[in-house]
Amino acid sequence: MLRRLGPSAVRAGETSSPALFASRLEFNPPAHGTWNIVHIGMLVPQAHQIYVCALNCMRGVVLTAAEMGAQDRFSCVVLHEEDITRGTVEQVTLEGIRDVLRKLPELPPCVIVFPVCTHLFLGVPMGRVYRQLEEEFPRVDFVRAWMDPISKRRMIPDKRLRKVMYDPLRPCDPDEGLVVHLGSDHALADDCDLRGLLAAGGMRLRSIHDCATYDEYRGLAHAGTFVSTYPNGSYGAQACAERLGRRHLYLPGSFSYDEIEAQERQVCSELGLPVPDFATRRASCDKALADAREAVGDTPLAVDALAHPRPLGLARLLLEHGFDVREVYLDAVNPEEEDELSWMRTHAPEVELSATVLPDLRVAPRVREREMLAIGQRAAWFTGTSHFVNIVQGGSLWGFAGVREMARLVAEAAGCERDARDLIVRKGLGCESCI
Repeated sequence: MLRRLGPSAVRAGETSSPALFASRLEFNPPAHGTWNIVHIGMLVPQAHQIYVCALNCMRGVVLTAAEMGAQDRFSCVVLHEEDITRGTVEQVTLEGIRDVLRKLPELPPCVIVFPVCTHLFLGVPMGRVYRQLEEEFPRVDFVRAWMDPISKRRMIPDKRLRKVMYDPLRPCDPDEGLVVHLGSDHALADDCDLRGLLAAGGMRLRSIHDCATYDEYRGLAHAGTFVSTYPNGSYGAQACAERLGRRHLYLPGSFSYDEIEAQERQVCSELGLPVPDFATRRASCDKALADAREAVGDTPLAVDALAHPRPLGLARLLLEHGFDVREVYLDAVNPEEEDELSWMRTHAPEVELSATVLPDLRVAPRVREREMLAIGQRAAWFTGTSHFVNIVQGGSLWGFAGVREMARLVAEAAGCERDARDLIVRKGLGCESCI
């Protein structure tokens, strides 16, 4: 029976709940700058990744490793149909991983293993596989990841990996002067507020991005405090902190002055740091946004959720500072942004909230009456603009410095053109790439 599909866009003033769009067949727009699990796993220095799956699933992860020039840190164990019918998936998995490790020129200190949906469907006892591998290769840390994106009742692979990749951090004596940032693909910017707050109190900030060797990476366990700023990384950071008996602070990137100030006051209170002059910081953001508004003029804007986890908060900030925000691309409202959605219902009811993965968007017009300025790769693709901020997953932005940097990026985008067709198809923006 044919039935009418739900809308793929709705005005903010017409929304009644955070559930904006019905779940149905999905379309994948060609904006690929966000990191996938291969990129994320490569952050662990000297680690080797092994994927155990069928050839059809292997294509994407193999290409990612090749595009990074990291084929020497990536291997595959291929499952065939007869492995399923003969009941040999467990045996092939174990022997395949053994074979990979024996053929490497040097045994890696860490191996991240990715079983897949097939292992779940067949009930393969992966715990037994890992125990046998650990007995045979006692000098290797085996990280127990998964690549099972169709198992929607389980934790998504991205979020799970951001947890298990920190499992090799072992209990040790804490260094109360060391704060470690976990769970983000991007290191925080050099001028990030958090770095300044810690430096003013004689403390240090490190992350996985600072580690060149596996031993340096393991040294992150000495942190007295762990901090996470990216939503999908907060679970893993908290789990790591609890396991090691450390403090964890979840400080999500925000565009609300009040929330940013509250977070920075929390950091100062928890760690005994001097409190900065927030009035000056707020004024500096207002000045940066006013400069950006002058550069943009009356050009309409579009924002997308892959640019930053807080697209509605960013849209609100821009609207409150005189920008003409017309469209926000997001497939669901982040629970952290329900207050922003409520604000937009009242104060910006005409702003269009559009899905990005619904099938009718495949043929939706990608030309506007006037060229727009986009923040994010999907917004750039859907609006057909060459003026866009090329950023994914919040980049290195945080705090008041993050607001100022976003204003600078918007002003920069207004004054230059970029080739969206070339840029947005490149995977893993900001990670190492040989393309």
